[in-house]
Amino acid sequence: MTKKRLFIPLLFILGGCATAPPKQPDDLCKIFQEKEDWYYDARDAQEKWGAPKHVLMAMMYQESSFKHDAAPPMEYFLWIIPTGRASSAYGYSQAKTMTWADYIRESGNSGADRDDFEDAIDFMAWFVYKTHKVNGISKWDAYAQYLNYHDGWGGYKRGTYRKKKWLMAVANKVKHRASRYGAQLKRCEADLDKNWFERLFF
Repeated sequence: MTKKRLFIPLLFILGGCATAPPKQPDDLCKIFQEKEDWYYDARDAQEKWGAPKHVLMAMMYQESSFKHDAAPPMEYFLWIIPTGRASSAYGYSQAKTMTWADYIRESGNSGADRDDFEDAIDFMAWFVYKTHKVNGISKWDAYAQYLNYHDGWGGYKRGTYRKKKWLMAVANKVKHRASRYGAQLKRCEADLDKNWFERLFF
């Protein structure tokens, strides 16, 4: 009984470590070196949907700072009574409930969770793929991809972002981060692609 009681808290401690944001989020090589499974998940998403890893990671950083349980702040009535959150956005990708449901239906990923990195990066890659399909935006265009991600395909088509200078400024930040991430990734991707045997002997 004592061993079991010690084991359960240990699982929570390990779980907390597993979902902690990367220590150096400004360097994509450091992120993927710290969290190797994230690299493989991002690579799988790119191979499946054609969405570049560095674009996906730049968008995810902007959305959640890589926090698995990120959510909009709680709103209050009379500053005391909680009335719910401003939006249903949640998790690494800040996907809204309805859009997440669309993704599950179209991708067949029925067990997907928004606080699971593998599912979240696949969702974002799916969204980038759909943005290219619906609005003809290049999957490599981090700026326009982010505007679609924030305002939706219909909103982008109507040009709603043009009245939001703050959003265009944020999209520009995503564009520059994606550019930095892309340059960083070129320096380490070959090593990240090596399996454990190759890393040991080469």
